[in-house]
Amino acid sequence: MTVRIGAAVGAGLLALTLSACSSGVGGGWTEGGAQAGYVSGDSSVTTWEAGDRTGPVEVTGTDYDGQEIAVADWRGDVVVLNTWYAECPPCRAEAPDLVELANDYADRGVHLLGINSTDAAGAAQSFERTFDVPYPSLEDTRGAAVAALQGTVPIQAVPTTVVLDREGNVYARVLGQVDGSTLRALVDDALDEQAGTA
Repeated sequence: MTVRIGAAVGAGLLALTLSACSSGVGGGWTEGGAQAGYVSGDSSVTTWEAGDRTGPVEVTGTDYDGQEIAVADWRGDVVVLNTWYAECPPCRAEAPDLVELANDYADRGVHLLGINSTDAAGAAQSFERTFDVPYPSLEDTRGAAVAALQGTVPIQAVPTTVVLDREGNVYARVLGQVDGSTLRALVDDALDEQAGTA
């Protein structure tokens, strides 16, 4: 595994100071304003050169509208996977950037897919309405999608964002809240690669 951070990504990292929360933990606000029960994350970015990538990722499941989704159906396009749950503060903070990316890149061969292993449909759909989320999320309370992803790339925090190249291999991973400009740089780099080079 190699770590490669380009100039554009490096610039985005300078702005990253927020925390990530561990999956499945609750907690209220402490008197000091910190979210109790959450684990600090560093929003670290890891990218892999073509010859070092794992995959292809085989994530499948059902979204909150009952539609079956298989990431393999999007081979040839860039895919962004994002783990989240409704009460996770970094998930809420990064949601507008993910929504903006999904809308701006919809016609450029980029698919976004959320993976939610915590929430029942009501909480998840309320989050999606609040942020006007245009992309689907898998209902993954049994953990099958996360387990499939975890078998390819380590997921140590929620949120985690994974960018897949056109072959479905892991191009990049961000542990913790993803910065919008960093994510765009990663997606642009993945789009610039020719299919078949990974």
